[in-house]
Amino acid sequence: MRAWELMKETFFRRGYVWMVHVIWLALYGIFWWLFLPDPEEYGHFVLLWGGFLLPLALSGGILGDDITSGRICVLVTKPFWPGKLFIYRLLGLSLQGAVHFVLAAGVVFVLHTVTGRSTMVGLDRWLLSCWLLFNTFAALSASLSVVVKRAHNALLMFVATITIMIIAAMLMWQFRNHAIAPIVEGFFRYPFPPFKLLDNMSRGLYAKESLTVGGWKIPVAVACVAHSLLLATLYGAAGVFLFTRRQFLSERD
Repeated sequence: MRAWELMKETFFRRGYVWMVHVIWLALYGIFWWLFLPDPEEYGHFVLLWGGFLLPLALSGGILGDDITSGRICVLVTKPFWPGKLFIYRLLGLSLQGAVHFVLAAGVVFVLHTVTGRSTMVGLDRWLLSCWLLFNTFAALSASLSVVVKRAHNALLMFVATITIMIIAAMLMWQFRNHAIAPIVEGFFRYPFPPFKLLDNMSRGLYAKESLTVGGWKIPVAVACVAHSLLLATLYGAAGVFLFTRRQFLSERD
């Protein structure tokens, strides 16, 4: 019961959360209506707004508010393991993202049914990719919230992500004709949130490709999903590690 209560509180912890969902869903519909994008164009838009920006908007101060205000001492009491609070908060965010993308599919389906404009082909792959990317950024942002006061974790995540993407683009351009290029690309492609992997998966580039692991053949798309979930787990594990080693004060920091 405590797990469900904590996950539910993640949905309702701030009044503006529902406004964020409504605004994002409206943006999906407006973009589809005005530009009549093909699935790839629409997928890139949703991947950016839903997979990247949405988790930052929803996770601002997810743990930092409780820690800074001293409320954390009410939530984390013996024999309750503090790490569970982090895990349930993160699961609440993930569930919130899943509901959001189901509603996003509903918005596009209604618009498509009523007007007959554009197409929904491939939208399911893009929305799955959005949810996977959502989880990685939610886990990173929640982990950062353990050490950053209030809602600054979301802003810091946004700035850090843009900065890393710029640095990656500059390095790839600098080493484009160098043998070290694949190493640089791999460094930014695999340990960091999987923008490129999920983008390629959603476009169907891995549809007929498989990886051989021992005596098993695993579709590359399945490997991308597993890799994304593994990253989210590792990012979250770092947050649990930091969270369980913090000393909390009953008064405001």
